[in-house]
Amino acid sequence: MSSPFDDKNASFQVLVNDEGQHSLWPAFIAVPAGWQVALAPTDRDACSAYIEANWQDMRPRSLVAATTAG
Repeated sequence: MSSPFDDKNASFQVLVNDEGQHSLWPAFIAVPAGWQVALAPTDRDACSAYIEANWQDMRPRSLVAATTAG
């Protein structure tokens, strides 16, 4: 059985958590606790482009804050 994350023809959305981390998420699966929709359901390529454009620093916000506090 294949994973719904591997279906290139499925509808996906982009989720973001409180730490600013992004996730490509199949649109038909409920949004997990702690995550919010940042990009409404669309195709996989649009979601990937959104993540690439909006998630430049892969570190969680709390880590960024801890390393820049001085």
